[in-house]
Amino acid sequence: MTTYIPSITLPAAVFQNPAASILLPVTLGLGVGFMTGRTQNKNRYLALKQPSLAPPPWVFAPVWTALYGLMGYAAYRATTIGLSPLSSPSLVQLTKESMTLYTTQLVLNLVWTPIFFTARRPIEATIDIAALLGVNGYLTYLWSSIDPIAAYCQLPYLGWLSFATYLCAGTGYLNGWDLEVSEVDKLD
Repeated sequence: MTTYIPSITLPAAVFQNPAASILLPVTLGLGVGFMTGRTQNKNRYLALKQPSLAPPPWVFAPVWTALYGLMGYAAYRATTIGLSPLSSPSLVQLTKESMTLYTTQLVLNLVWTPIFFTARRPIEATIDIAALLGVNGYLTYLWSSIDPIAAYCQLPYLGWLSFATYLCAGTGYLNGWDLEVSEVDKLD
């Protein structure tokens, strides 16, 4: 069970506007990518020992952009349906709680890149992404009670998060949980 916490939850007006709900995570995700240095991240990624299924760096930007858009659309659907004047008080409460959970998962998502690439903390990044996966699993469950389509929209995100958790933990393990590798630093 979660709680609705207005002070840490994005405003309902963001969720109920389809453009804002979709563009907010896309814009924030792109912003974090640019702020943490796309070229440096790509070079670091290429220099690290990677698990066997690691994709090329160019895959990440289009995949994350699509997933951010899809998660924003899911949030729009769940919130619009759940906060409808025709919704029961219990469904409205569940929707508000899911809005807090969605905001929390968005923050967890956005801090992963700086933790992994800027701070070079693979253990903390693995904890973050594992928590992100768990929060989104629960969010998908909550949204299935509000709007099944919103829940289905989360499935690609959950799949990618599972894969990204494997990549994060695998990269950390293969590099001895230490990303302060001198060859990598030369590329920055």
